[in-house]
Formats: sequence, structure tokens, C-alpha cells
Amino acid sequence: MSAQSSHGNPASGLAAAAPAALQHQFADLEQQRESATLGMWVFLITEVMFFGGMFTAYLIYRVMYPAAFQGASQHMLFWAGTVNTAVLICSSLFVALAVHAVQEDHRRLLVFFLLLALLLGLAFLVIKGYEYHDHWVNHKVPGASFQFDGPDPLHAEVFFALYFLMTGFHALHMVIGVGLVSTIAFLAWRGRFSPAYHTPVDNAGLYWHFVDIIWIFLYPLLYLIGHRRLW
Repeated sequence: MSAQSSHGNPASGLAAAAPAALQHQFADLEQQRESATLGMWVFLITEVMFFGGMFTAYLIYRVMYPAAFQGASQHMLFWAGTVNTAVLICSSLFVALAVHAVQEDHRRLLVFFLLLALLLGLAFLVIKGYEYHDHWVNHKVPGASFQFDGPDPLHAEVFFALYFLMTGFHALHMVIGVGLVSTIAFLAWRGRFSPAYHTPVDNAGLYWHFVDIIWIFLYPLLYLIGHRRLW
């Protein structure tokens, strides 16, 4: 379906969406949508198990070495974590608005909200990159150059190892999300989605929300445990 047909005649655009989007192995678009949504949820469950292992390791060490983890948390950039939390919450809002826009057949709003979510995702990565650089400059990257003047430096290094592992994989998922939303925004601009067919928009939104939820758990575990210095 071309962009011109979706603009010139919405009714004909909706009618053309079904045969253009329907894959041969499905009886109709509804069956295709249900199958794709189920597949995305199964994928997200595997992602929960993936991150769950890291969260479990963190909690075990947190219980075993509370002083070291509280001391190490003092060296987090609280403002960076807080700003990034607000950035991702706002990005999830825009993704939800994008899904609503395509359901209401507002293509321009769909593209607009997707681009806003994309920009916020990029902002998150820039802030996280600045934060990583700050840790590098202050010798908080685990390894031969690691330095820590608080209690139990050995297990404080474990905290930073888990920090880089968990936030690094989260950032990787955010990079994938940025690429995914960029693709969906381009296809939306080309007029590929309509109220009759918008399954890719829905599933991209599910992935984006999942990545945001993971950060909602990372933020208090890494930045808020016994934190005193806010800036």
C-alpha cells in the first residue's frame, strides 16, 4: 500500500491493508496478530529469565555484603540515573500514544510520537555514555586500575562489575529498541500501518515498555540503596 493511497482514500487504504499484510500461513489478520503477539510475549519471558539471573546474583551479593554495596552506591551519578528514569518513562508514554494514534488512523501523529520516543531513547544512551565515562575517569571500572576508598573494596568492585554487566546489557537492549522504533517510524511514514493492520507497532511497543521496566528495577537497586549524596 502506498502512502498516496492511504491519504487519498482511507477506506480503500484499509481494504488494501489486509491482503498486503496478511501472510499466506494465516487465515486472517486477527489470527496473524494473535500469533505475533504470542511470539513477542514468549520472547519477553525469555528476556525476563535472562535479566532474572543477573538480578538474583545482585541480590545474593547485596545481602552478603551490604556495607560494600551501600558504599559503592555512593559513587553512582544520582542525577544521571534520575534523569534517565524520567526520560524512559516519558518515552514509554510516547510509544503508548503512538499505538493509540495508529488505532485511530492518525499517521502523522503515529510518526511524530515514534520520533519523540526515538529521540528520548538516544538521549538515554548519551547520558549513560557520559556516566560510563565518569566511572572510567574516576577508576571505578573493575580491573587493574580499580580504586575505591570506602569499606570492603573487594566486594565494592563486585558491585561495579554487576553494575556494568546489568546496565550494559540494558543499554544493548535500548540500542536494539532504537533501531526497531526507527524502522517502525520509517514504515509508518511510508503508510504501511492502519487501524486494520498495526501488529508491528504493538509488538515494538511491548519491547520498548519491557526495556523501560527493566530500568525501573535497576534504578533503585543501583542508585538508591543507602544513598546520601544526591549530586
